[in-house]
Amino acid sequence: MTPDTAQTEPVATETENLREVIERARFVLFDFDGPICRLFAGHSAEDVAKDLVEWLERQGLRGLLSDEERVHLDPWAVLAAVDRGHPRSDLVVELEERLTQHELKAVYSAWPTAFADPLIRTWSAVGARLAIATNNSPSTAARYLATRGLIECFAPHIYGRTQDLRLLKPDPHCLNRALNALGAAPSTALMIGDTPSDLLAAEQAGVPFLGYARNEGQVEALRKAGAQVVMGSLEPLLQILWGRP
Repeated sequence: MTPDTAQTEPVATETENLREVIERARFVLFDFDGPICRLFAGHSAEDVAKDLVEWLERQGLRGLLSDEERVHLDPWAVLAAVDRGHPRSDLVVELEERLTQHELKAVYSAWPTAFADPLIRTWSAVGARLAIATNNSPSTAARYLATRGLIECFAPHIYGRTQDLRLLKPDPHCLNRALNALGAAPSTALMIGDTPSDLLAAEQAGVPFLGYARNEGQVEALRKAGAQVVMGSLEPLLQILWGRP
């Protein structure tokens, strides 16, 4: 075996693995923030978390957050902390609505993930049925897809965060809703996600998983969680679909 052959064999094997995954998928479930766009690319998630924390302070509820949650600000962590203290309460409903409004504002400065738009259009054109399964608000995903001219590739199958935060991924609730609405057997579907929680939700739903990671940290996290196929770009998927009869 020559050095050149040794270098090309892993690439060829990876391409064949992707091709096999794609050819089995009649239904494709996309996570939203990551595989389709970077929602908070121009609208800091940390600033959103600060706003939520300040709102809690005005309610006299800052004590609901741990020291770590106050230092490493993350809007979903803030929301989860409040839900732990006051599950399914009006407080959670109001805080979730504040987060949704921030997400909706972020739509207009979101960055499309490279190759996501043509991949979605092509996959839909060749006959796959598509759905969104996200921890973001479904109204946020719908608004973003509408701005990109992609809503018809998914609607009405956009499933996201509800006010029952126990049902966020890694719970498979939104995946199961998508599968049921599409009439899809889990083995005929594919979940594309960028976090271990996406992978765990897919495993619980019985859906094959394809990882997307835009940096080494995400690759490592997905590999550690057990993802078998992780890609750093959506372009290989698009190339395979373009070559598909």
